[in-house]
Amino acid sequence: MLEEQFVDLVGTDPVVQALVGGVVIAGLNMVGAVTVLAVRDPGERALDTALGFAAGVMLAASFTSLIVPGIDLTEVVVPGVPATGLLSPVPVLVGILLGAAVLDRADRWVPHVHVLITGRERDDQTVTDAKVASVILFIVAITIHNMPEGLAVGVGFGSGNVANGLALMIAIGIQNIPEGLAVSIAAINAGFDRSSYAVLTGIRSGLVEIPLTVLGAFAVVAVEPVLPYAMGFAAGAMLFVISDEILPETHSRGHEREATLGTMVGVVVMLYLDVALAA
Repeated sequence: MLEEQFVDLVGTDPVVQALVGGVVIAGLNMVGAVTVLAVRDPGERALDTALGFAAGVMLAASFTSLIVPGIDLTEVVVPGVPATGLLSPVPVLVGILLGAAVLDRADRWVPHVHVLITGRERDDQTVTDAKVASVILFIVAITIHNMPEGLAVGVGFGSGNVANGLALMIAIGIQNIPEGLAVSIAAINAGFDRSSYAVLTGIRSGLVEIPLTVLGAFAVVAVEPVLPYAMGFAAGAMLFVISDEILPETHSRGHEREATLGTMVGVVVMLYLDVALAA
């Protein structure tokens, strides 16, 4: 039902669908960012639980809407032999490794999100100028952090599977709410004004997702053979962000149990959405 309504509303063009998906997830990021105006101090426990939920959603979405559908597209074709039904995970696995490698390199070029959220440096990085680090973080690092999410939604719609695209759009949109709030809080922790730069930073961090959804959809529509690689790449990039940034953050302030429960709820919500939308 939802799939039909979405197609009736925006049409069948995957690029247009991706554009709408990008606007939706960026809009929900904005909702999270402006929440900081109403919720003066959500508390570390609540924030860690919410970010754990976001990690759970992204984790399940990586497999149900990117990795598994990507493998399903890779039926092995043997010349002169009828369809074998055999699948090759290699393109998706290559994409996963590439996605993780690109995010790893990008992560080393700029300060981690970790530095400003917690005020503590990690052993593998040194930030000498806090103010310069703040500017770099909000212009570059947060942008990089949001890139995989926009790309994933674009690739989901670009694959032609509207149900997968919708599942990713809804799931990533939901988890963008606590993420947007976390970014605004990070800006406040860095010394920026709550009602102006903090909120604008949270909103801006989500806006990068719109062009990336369009780029992801256009790329896989224009070059269809790259689709399994693209789906793997988006999944690998999201898995890297989950493991390298979100989960370590939620387990660094003594709220491991709450964060873990949030992650489990996020996984359950995403699995339910995936099944419900595919029905």
